[in-house]
Amino acid sequence: MLLHRKKRARYQMQTPLTSLIDIVFMLLIYFLLTTNFMVEQGIDVNLPDATASAPQTRQEITVYINQAGKVFLGKQPIAFNDLFDRLQENISQNPEKLVVIKADGAIMLDRAVQVMDIAQAAGAKKMFLATEKIN
Repeated sequence: MLLHRKKRARYQMQTPLTSLIDIVFMLLIYFLLTTNFMVEQGIDVNLPDATASAPQTRQEITVYINQAGKVFLGKQPIAFNDLFDRLQENISQNPEKLVVIKADGAIMLDRAVQVMDIAQAAGAKKMFLATEKIN
C-alpha cells in the first residue's frame, strides 16, 4: 500500500509594501511643504560693458616683526628708530597705501602696537594686523 503524502506549500516571506509607500509619500509631502521655493527679487540693471584695463596692483607696505622683536620693512631688516622715516618716505608717495603688520605670535602685543603707532604717525590711513586662519 502506497501512501501519498501531501506536499505542504512553502511560505514566502514578503515585506508589506503598502506601509513603505505610505511612509515615502508622507516624507515627500513633508519636504514639499517645508521647502522654501521663493525666488529672490532683484533690481534689473543694465551694466556697462567693461573695456580692457591694466590690472590694479595692491599697494601695500609690509612690516614684519620676528620672534626676537626685530623689525623688517619688506624683506629688509631695519632699526626700530629708523622705521618712522622709512614708512614716511613710502607713505608720502601714495597716502592710500595699506600697512600690513605681520608680527610673530610669540612677541608681546605692545611691540606690534608700537609699530602701529609709528605707522599712524607716519601718515598711514589703513593698517592691518595680519593673522592666520586656524583649521
